[in-house]
Amino acid sequence: MADIDTPNIRAFLDTIAVSELGRALLAKSDNGYNVLVGSTPAAPMLFGSYADHPRRLIQIRPGLASTAAGRYQLLARWYDPYRKLLGLRDFSPASQDRIAVQQIRERLALPLIAAGRFDEAVARVRNIWASLPGAGYGQNEHSLDYLRDVYLKAGGVLA
Repeated sequence: MADIDTPNIRAFLDTIAVSELGRALLAKSDNGYNVLVGSTPAAPMLFGSYADHPRRLIQIRPGLASTAAGRYQLLARWYDPYRKLLGLRDFSPASQDRIAVQQIRERLALPLIAAGRFDEAVARVRNIWASLPGAGYGQNEHSLDYLRDVYLKAGGVLA
């Protein structure tokens, strides 16, 4: 897919994955594509088939349960609409990448990423990923400085 064949978009996707899952968990899985929410490096919870979203409701803590899964921690309720919109047949790594790029596109952040305007792009998509700064979901949020460093190390270029 052309949208993710650019260094800045690929670096941005890598940054989201590191933010959501952490480097250690990415290393203990299929680069994050088969990770269930609630996983830790010490206790990774992985799903075994990419045929469909795993659709498992996992209790994270009292009052918080989630169906998030995959490299970008997509909720099950969003998978079916994106599958239909994008003509996807599975929850494979390529499908997960296409969904993440579509979510970024919908927030009008693709041109910002292409132009190297990282901080503005993060601000545009922070409502999608709880680990981004300013997301406001009451979960662990990473600093913009940390994420910018991850992006640069992944090959992204700033304006």
